[in-house]
Amino acid sequence: MKRILIALAVLASVQVAGAQNIETAKKNLEAAKAACENVKKAAKVATWINLGNKFIDAYNAPIGNAWVGADVTSLTLAMGNDKPVSTENVVLNGTTYTKQVYKDKNIYINEAGVVDIIEVTNPVCADPLSSALEAFVKAAEVDVKATKLKDIANGIKSVSEKYVTDAYSAYSLGNIESARDLFVAAYNASLTQPYAVADTSALYNAAFTSWSIGDNADAKDYFEKCISLNYFEDGEVYTKLADVMSKLDTTAAGKKAMKSVLEEGFSKFPSNQGILIGLINYYITSGEDTDRLFSLLDDAKKNEPGNASLYYVEGNIYLQLGNAEKAKEAYRKCSEINPEYEWGYIGEGMMYYDQAIEIQDKAQSELDDAKYMELVKEFEVVLKNCLAPFEKAFEITKDDMVKMTVAEYLKNANYRFSSQDPSYKEAYDKYNAYLNQ
Repeated sequence: MKRILIALAVLASVQVAGAQNIETAKKNLEAAKAACENVKKAAKVATWINLGNKFIDAYNAPIGNAWVGADVTSLTLAMGNDKPVSTENVVLNGTTYTKQVYKDKNIYINEAGVVDIIEVTNPVCADPLSSALEAFVKAAEVDVKATKLKDIANGIKSVSEKYVTDAYSAYSLGNIESARDLFVAAYNASLTQPYAVADTSALYNAAFTSWSIGDNADAKDYFEKCISLNYFEDGEVYTKLADVMSKLDTTAAGKKAMKSVLEEGFSKFPSNQGILIGLINYYITSGEDTDRLFSLLDDAKKNEPGNASLYYVEGNIYLQLGNAEKAKEAYRKCSEINPEYEWGYIGEGMMYYDQAIEIQDKAQSELDDAKYMELVKEFEVVLKNCLAPFEKAFEITKDDMVKMTVAEYLKNANYRFSSQDPSYKEAYDKYNAYLNQ
């Protein structure tokens, strides 16, 4: 009981402090500004560090005792007498949230009952983070003896991290352009001396959000910076960079520059499907020799002879080029190299499944009864061909999402024949039960 009373007393003190946060932050900020106007105090590094910290306190004040990741119970206890003035359900990017509206912020709680977003609506001052950054930069200038570099660097790091938090909130709220500006601010802040540790994740997100809103020039600049800093996001940087390049320059020279980017990306990430599709599309539409694709792939195989995924990529290339037989050979080579690699089986299964759908579509538009029946027979033969590879993939994969997807294909394919043979009905029931467990 004593522990509970102590905990409640601490919580009560936190609630009282939370209610005073905003006024205290305002007073402290004004005092810190006044100190910087004093000639003697302005010559001291501590004065400017204090100003930076007071701007950060001003940024934090409206948030109060709330925090992202809090569950509803903890949030209610922490907020104390600070109650929402209204509550409503909203949908953001397909996700339903409970939106709690306060006098100075909106708190968004997801369906799991956890705080996802805190949106400040009534800040203590305008642009507290940029003002804090300016103060820390000034502190570094004043610190001629470099005695407080660690404190200044920590302040700058905090500013950069808070910009990132705001950027994710803006993105979740659907304010993509604002999110882009905040990611850019976070990246630029991270470069500021004496911290100067490039936030490459913020840079990539600045590039991605620029790409999302169609600002191709900025996106190109940011993606190129990512590459210069060896930040690739598993090859997606190359995919997106090639895309914006194709929009910015449609000349022959522009297309060749885009091809060079894709080939560089392919050399580092040969399994990235976006890069692969980009290269295939380029070689098919440009009329250039598609053997170059296989030359690039052969180079990758020499570097990683035991990498089964490279044969999966080869199968995809052949399939895109219309050579199903070669595609099948490549997919089957995967299991020779690594019997536990499911994607070769999935590639072969998908190839047959897609072929069957094409034949089915063709049959539905065929008016001649005899030709229609021939197409139906061909459809059934091809559809049955997808079963064995899909079943093997289902058996060996350890990825639950992949297993679910493969089970869906097996369920659909077996259903077609479930009235013809009890074994297909049994298989249909098996995969249907798996999907509904």
